[in-house]
Amino acid sequence: MAIVEPEQEEIRKIENNGLPTRFARGWHCLGLSEKFKDGKPHTVKAFGQKLVVFTGQDGVINVLDAYCRHMGADLSTGTVKGNEIACPFHDWRWGGDGRCKDIPYARRVPLRARTSTWPTLDQDGLLFVWNDPEGNPPPENVTIPKIRGAMTDGWTKWFWNEIVVDTSTREVVDNVVDMAHFFYVHGNFPTYFKNVFEGHVATQYFDGDIREDMAPESVDPNAPKMLKTISEASYYGPSFMIDELKYVYDRFEMDTIFINCHYPIDENSLVLMSGIIVEKSPDLEEDAEQIAADQAKWVLRGFAQDVEIWKSKTRIDNPLLCEEDGPVYQLRRWYEQFFVDVADVQPEMTDRFEYELDTERPMESWHKEVAHQLALRKAAAEQAAQQAAQQPAEQLV
Repeated sequence: MAIVEPEQEEIRKIENNGLPTRFARGWHCLGLSEKFKDGKPHTVKAFGQKLVVFTGQDGVINVLDAYCRHMGADLSTGTVKGNEIACPFHDWRWGGDGRCKDIPYARRVPLRARTSTWPTLDQDGLLFVWNDPEGNPPPENVTIPKIRGAMTDGWTKWFWNEIVVDTSTREVVDNVVDMAHFFYVHGNFPTYFKNVFEGHVATQYFDGDIREDMAPESVDPNAPKMLKTISEASYYGPSFMIDELKYVYDRFEMDTIFINCHYPIDENSLVLMSGIIVEKSPDLEEDAEQIAADQAKWVLRGFAQDVEIWKSKTRIDNPLLCEEDGPVYQLRRWYEQFFVDVADVQPEMTDRFEYELDTERPMESWHKEVAHQLALRKAAAEQAAQQAAQQPAEQLV
């Protein structure tokens, strides 16, 4: 039981300084690139505005401001013609570089016929766009690394999911340091937990045993039993996390890559995405594609649990922490680098920081909690069996 400190006269107040007035600088994933390669324009609402995404005849994916600079028509309702997007109103043709390439009925194109563009990266079957409020291109040292196994024969295809969540992006990123919620929300005993922040990368090292009272259920009693997870999860910039995740079962181990990413729709809503691929190891007793699909469902259940909490919680800029909580304030200083001008990035936002949590004290309490829950479950099952046995035989037919 935690020691209760003496009561203080002053009541701690929740501070909420409001949502950021700008959107994060960095690479943001818009989802599977394949869906944007069908020769049609696509509408994406992101960064507080509407974008049009289209793939030209040359196979290059382009992202532009959705509204035509001529008379304001929505280009995402237009038509892809060659390597340009044609406006549905007057057929002005816009290229991926933001320049108007042709006006079929005009003698010449106005010199100022330019629109906003977003640099793109089509990698590992995923589409990324670079957002920078200052308009600078992505630096060479700020990259999304190639994902091991993606788009290869030795791994499954992406199992991908997207949902809209009405919350700010910081709520999602805070989970990087939140050890305790893994037990209460996601059904894991964190046996090892460490954070490392450096440059534009924030990493969480996590080993966790599966809570016996919250383990994934299977209708097949002979199905493999999940025992623990081993995870190394890194955010590369403000919104894209790659998790090298190993699931340890009672009969085999399974290597997976889990993607947790998002992009902001506006200041208080975002598209939250997850993707999973599984290595097709000969040690797997079942079809790797089916296992990946099952794991995707398990992850989505965890996402849903987080979302339910985000829906009702308040934004808090001065969280009250105990010794066993993670380095929340340090993470938020790291995260702040993406919301200020490059010239205003401070060393404390990017210098290397390491913090390992002591899991021994929480584990002692959590094992007692699980034992208690299992005892309650056993007692309820025994009571139900006794009641069934006492029923008249004709009621059992």
